[in-house]
Amino acid sequence: MLLELKQTERRFSEPQRTAHGVLHVRPLIEVTLRDDDGAAGRGEAAPLESYDGVSIEAVLAALAAYRPVLAADAQARPGTLLDRCREVADLPQALAAIDLALWDLAGTRAGRPVCDLLVDRPARRVAVNATIAAAERDVAAAAAAAAVRAGYSCVKLKVGLGDDLERVRGVRAAIGPDASLRLDANGAWSVDRAVDLLDDMSVFGLELVEEPVRGLSDTQDLRERVAVRIAIDESAALPGALTARVADAVCLKIGRCGGISGLLAAAALVRASGAEVYLSSTYDGALGIAAALHAAAALSPLPPCGLATLELFAGPPSPFPVRQGAIAVPRGPGLGVPET
Repeated sequence: MLLELKQTERRFSEPQRTAHGVLHVRPLIEVTLRDDDGAAGRGEAAPLESYDGVSIEAVLAALAAYRPVLAADAQARPGTLLDRCREVADLPQALAAIDLALWDLAGTRAGRPVCDLLVDRPARRVAVNATIAAAERDVAAAAAAAAVRAGYSCVKLKVGLGDDLERVRGVRAAIGPDASLRLDANGAWSVDRAVDLLDDMSVFGLELVEEPVRGLSDTQDLRERVAVRIAIDESAALPGALTARVADAVCLKIGRCGGISGLLAAAALVRASGAEVYLSSTYDGALGIAAALHAAAALSPLPPCGLATLELFAGPPSPFPVRQGAIAVPRGPGLGVPET
């Protein structure tokens, strides 16, 4: 099986501010797998070094190491190919690209969308949250109000950026009492700081707070001291995190889980532990978002997922527009992402 690579870059319409830093552009790696019959499947690697510590160079090196493995036996089962790649370089972000391409190829061969290969009755739409990253209170409030007017039922506000209490107060006032308000601190707070802030913020009716602190021990400590529901995101990558029972919810990502296959396995572990699952992106491209939509459709029902990020990029419109707070799951063969 022939592996082709193409590096791309997407520019954000507005800089995206997080506790990890400010993002202006998003580098991506698109892969294509071609079998001996000429059929092709596409996937995507989307490492974000400021978030997951994985560089584009490391992913490119892993993908290059996969080439002879994939070329050696094109007739091997997809799971076998993926396992052989893992033996060469166990890098989830690189494995995700191969996994996505194999699923895309399988769906293309079958003439069916990937979600139909995963479960008998996948969801047709996935509820998503709006993400607000503006550091200024008035700008954040205006963006949140616009999102609710557009049909979003859940707004996620990036915190750890400054006067968080006033920004949360402004956003809640702007969206009214009925919309869900979720916070994402990207691990910016200490436990004591998080306790103080969440005690004050709890009056604003928070759905949950994602990654308020870093690490499983601090997360468990915080959870025992506050009434707000706690979710882990970055800390979900730590050994034993998926079954640690330290959080009420776990945010899973296609890249960090090693693709659709790994994400579904991770979701099963999280649910077995009693925690809730939802999905999010690391500002993925269209292939990564499509893969997450198919996985979410198979895992339905889910809380609103953080998959409405393609609309943050400049340039061509998203192939998966948000309508009334949800995205339709692609129904074309494979991942259902049109060629550009």
